Amino acid sequence: MSRKTIPWIVMPGVLGIFALAFALFLAEPAHALPEFSGRTGESCATCHVNPGGGGPRTMRGLVWAARGRADAVPELPGVLLAPGVEDGAELYQIACASCHGKLGEGMFGLKLIYSGVNEAKIRGNILRGRLQSGMPAFQGQFTDEQLKALIAYTFALVNAETTPAPATFPLGPAQFQADAPVTPAPSGGN
Repeated sequence: MSRKTIPWIVMPGVLGIFALAFALFLAEPAHALPEFSGRTGESCATCHVNPGGGGPRTMRGLVWAARGRADAVPELPGVLLAPGVEDGAELYQIACASCHGKLGEGMFGLKLIYSGVNEAKIRGNILRGRLQSGMPAFQGQFTDEQLKALIAYTFALVNAETTPAPATFPLGPAQFQADAPVTPAPSGGN
């Protein structure tokens, strides 16, 4: 190998870095500014975990930023917000508590406790959102069973008939499965 040649093993990495830099240079900038909620017709909480905007992004927000298209937040059909979660309290903590508060006391989102909102209104607000108040739509992001559990828990919270979800959710023991170790065959090298 001469002094000026780059080993072939390094070339894919170098080319990848150049390709990424080139793609970023050509991509339209994605701006995280409040006016984009007006341009996209979506609330800030559609793209950001923090309903006030900024900070970590939701899956839709990540795809939106990667595409560099400020005027349309992509739909992600078939992508569930909390796959495998069936407990209404846990679903509330995942999808609702950051805005409506752990106890339904209201934070960025409206106060739920003692609000008198009925189950039909809760369902409609979850599915269609409330752009005026900044609530994103969750249509298609819950299974039917998850939606029923979330509505039931939220309705019980509205009527102060339930205690809030625990700070942590217990997990079952870890399931480890390993195959027998593989003994490498002699390679005849150095």
